[in-house]
Amino acid sequence: MSDETPTRKPNGQRGEPPPPVKFNRSLMAWVVFSGIAILLLLFAFRGLQGRAEKISADQFWTSLNNGEIAEVTLSQADNTIRGEYKPNIQGRGVNESNKFELYYNVNSSILEQRLKDAHIVYKYDQTGGWIAFLPNLLIWAFLIALLYFFVVRQLRGASGGPGFLGNFGRSRHRVNTKEHTNVTFEDVAGIQEAKDEVAEIIEFLRNPKRFQRLGARIPRGVLLVGEPGCGKTLLAKAIAGEADVPFFSISGSDFVEMFVGVGASRVRDLFKQAKDNSPCIIFLDEIDAVGRRRGAGFAGGGHDEREQTLNAILVEMDGFDTNDQVIVIAATNRMDVLDPALTRPGRFDRQIEVPLPDIKGRFDILKIYAARVKCALDVDLQRLARGTPMFSGADLAALVNEAAIAATMAGKDSIEQADLEEARDKVRWGRARKSRVIDEREKEMTAYHEAGHTLVQMLCPDADPLHKVSIIPRGGAGGATFSLPEKDRHIYTRKWCEAFISVAMAGRIAEEMIFNDVDSGAASDIAQATGLAKRMVMDWGMSGKLGFVRYAADPASQMLPELASREYSEKTAELIDTEVKSIMDVAETRTRQIIEANRANLEAVAKALLKYETLDVAEVNRILEGRPLDKPTVGDLLEAEQAKRSGTPTTKPSSRPETGPGLGAVPQPG
Repeated sequence: MSDETPTRKPNGQRGEPPPPVKFNRSLMAWVVFSGIAILLLLFAFRGLQGRAEKISADQFWTSLNNGEIAEVTLSQADNTIRGEYKPNIQGRGVNESNKFELYYNVNSSILEQRLKDAHIVYKYDQTGGWIAFLPNLLIWAFLIALLYFFVVRQLRGASGGPGFLGNFGRSRHRVNTKEHTNVTFEDVAGIQEAKDEVAEIIEFLRNPKRFQRLGARIPRGVLLVGEPGCGKTLLAKAIAGEADVPFFSISGSDFVEMFVGVGASRVRDLFKQAKDNSPCIIFLDEIDAVGRRRGAGFAGGGHDEREQTLNAILVEMDGFDTNDQVIVIAATNRMDVLDPALTRPGRFDRQIEVPLPDIKGRFDILKIYAARVKCALDVDLQRLARGTPMFSGADLAALVNEAAIAATMAGKDSIEQADLEEARDKVRWGRARKSRVIDEREKEMTAYHEAGHTLVQMLCPDADPLHKVSIIPRGGAGGATFSLPEKDRHIYTRKWCEAFISVAMAGRIAEEMIFNDVDSGAASDIAQATGLAKRMVMDWGMSGKLGFVRYAADPASQMLPELASREYSEKTAELIDTEVKSIMDVAETRTRQIIEANRANLEAVAKALLKYETLDVAEVNRILEGRPLDKPTVGDLLEAEQAKRSGTPTTKPSSRPETGPGLGAVPQPG
């Protein structure tokens, strides 16, 4: 499966004009805000410079008699006297204004005579004070214009049309066609049944008369249900690539805003535009964001906005006519939380399961992604598909991409099988932490722990086949034993469950037998074994004392705590605990017997792990058969790498090959 975007043609190619030069938004923002700041500083400076001191008539005559006034301007328009003091007047502070202003009858003959007697230069201003206020007015007008053009206009543009608040309820959908997505059914693999059902919808949109001839009505709503990464959105993109109709796509979260009623308004706008452009497809991704069950305990109680949005979707889907030719496709991975009114016939009346791919589906998906990278001749996609049970299409895409990155960093010309297997382990369990400093005692306990898993998995006929075992820390685990299932497991038999529990217990039992002590490293094993034993008893009726009865909690109780009450008596609860403990005890006894009978093989595998750190199934078989391993150790590899860098030749250290006494054999003395 693919989730790629179409590759753009290089600029300058015939038929595609070069893109226009765009001004960087961040740079423009800095220019605008810098200009506003400078204008504000100039305005403040002008205000400080042009500020005049208000004085009374007595103060004016006193300053005039003392010879402190330099010049005077008489304004007949508003009967105001404006003037300036002489510099360096005794008694005036440095920060005081050098200008003054007062209201007085400037037509008085006494004023002119007194100014002449004091030899003060004066003049008349016929225009009044509005000329002095004009620069301030222009500055304010310029600031308001800046705010309008760079803030208000941007908000209006972002809202999708004229009017900021008026367009808040417009739908935020995207219209796609096959030219936009560049994805077809050839890019979708592993979900053949879902493709077949969707193909019916595409055929109806292309040729509706073919169905109407027999009176068939295509479903109004199609709900794609599946785990994350299974290809629901990819399938929707393929629909846009195959159907020659408009494709309106929107996420459920795009309907919800902080304003009540906006979501419902956007729903109405979306469906109106879809009807105007019919035939078409509406794709609602992650519909559980607005389609949760209504009522307290499901949607949060008083959150009215989500319920109004859901109501609007229900009403609009009921309003479709038979010949509207508008099909709504929705995707979710939480089918259990959807409102029943949304999934009833007449709305989303067809539910298409998009499951995790089986082994054939994984092989087909890997072929699609492997065709886009350069693979070596040793790549075995069938083996890789076997080793990736429960992987989704997104996991497989990440696997191939991680392998390509690892091969590139290693300087290889192509991707090898080892790169793909390492990428698989990295995607599922995390990166190998080879640089982690581990205490020797802890490393030895880890080796025997993983050797216990390995030995029991090899000797239990009902367990999955071994793939490899490693004591290199990966993710949160100090080591790991990897299995390679021969087929996809859809049902679980009692024998397989008992073998799984035995393999999970084997690590702890091996440590206890060798070191006469236990540690916390088996926490994950205990959790998996206990969880499987509980499901055997409570879900699958594999208990002889409890019989064919289900005691597990209803899945709906995970959403509503009030429904999580236990539906069986205390006596039954005690019996359940007893049966679970019995399954675990029987498995522990069986596992101890296997390890005690093959203790020499356990020690041989553990010593090989301490020496080589990683063993595959062929190497484990050689050890159990008593044959030596011919492979370099970790120390040999490190020494060879150092010699390669320094240019000095090295000799391989002569070490006794790792062997085992053989299955069920008694260790030989000496």
